[in-house]
Amino acid sequence: MVIYSLRQSLDGDWSIRRESATLFSQLRLGPAIQLAREAARDEHNRSGRATCVEMPGPASTIRLAQYARPEQPIEQSAVA
Repeated sequence: MVIYSLRQSLDGDWSIRRESATLFSQLRLGPAIQLAREAARDEHNRSGRATCVEMPGPASTIRLAQYARPEQPIEQSAVA
């Protein structure tokens, strides 16, 4: 799974990271969430890989979005 994460800097701005690379910085929280969701959705649509957007919370990490292909349903054989 590809994880896009939001990080807050000491000055209060937010950045969007993918693994250890900063993709965007100096954003307000609302636009940062929106842009991270768009980037994750776009990568999922292009590559087919599962992606998600996370940000640190007070007690744990908060998952803001997740994009994944639905699992194929299991076919059941007819019982006579």
